[in-house]
Amino acid sequence: MSSSGHLVLVPRLLDWPYARLDARTRKSFEVALHVGTALALGLALRDEVLREARRLDARRVLHAALAFAPPAVAGLRYGSVVEERLGTVRGVALAQIFAGLALGAADRRPERRGRARAGAFDHLALGVAQAAALAPGVSRGGATVTAARALGLTRSAAGRLSREMAGPIVVGAAALEGKRQASIGLEPGLRAPFAVGAATAFASSWAASRLVAAVEGMGSYRPFAVYRVALGTAALVWARSRPLSP
Repeated sequence: MSSSGHLVLVPRLLDWPYARLDARTRKSFEVALHVGTALALGLALRDEVLREARRLDARRVLHAALAFAPPAVAGLRYGSVVEERLGTVRGVALAQIFAGLALGAADRRPERRGRARAGAFDHLALGVAQAAALAPGVSRGGATVTAARALGLTRSAAGRLSREMAGPIVVGAAALEGKRQASIGLEPGLRAPFAVGAATAFASSWAASRLVAAVEGMGSYRPFAVYRVALGTAALVWARSRPLSP
């Protein structure tokens, strides 16, 4: 969970030189990953997308607007600031631990309502949760699922709402950042590594969609919660052993 968080933690934990690249190159690489993720989500969720499109009405349009407005406004206004201040190893590690504990606690709530009973307030709350995912390490999907379960929605409903909201946000972010980066251009020598990154993001996102479906079938999000706490704790221990690292 959280591609931005893993993009901070994994290179640092494995001592890859990614963090030493200039900011423009890192941002361009993130766009490539977003493109791969968006393509995978579009392919994996095509049946759900078509089904929801056929059911589109004024009520669903309102709900979509309430869910998308908070992350869109927060991303445009505060995205770069949040990324700069919280995108450190310690910041991401703490976000992973907090998000894992929050998911574990929320998933203990009873399942009282299905997808059809998610109202305007629910969608606004899920939008706010997605806005909180601007902090690297929180994860849009994880934040949405956590908020949905805290509101008493079933695991199936939480998963569906998370998927419905993640796709447009990822596509929008990729399009916006892609437009910005296109005006700057890309060095020819970076095209092959970026293509590999996009392909890897596609494959991992495709596999992750299947893994999420399998975990939902188990009737608990505990494996995700445990993984996030464990990863965050390992990163904190590593950061303490490297006091000069960010």
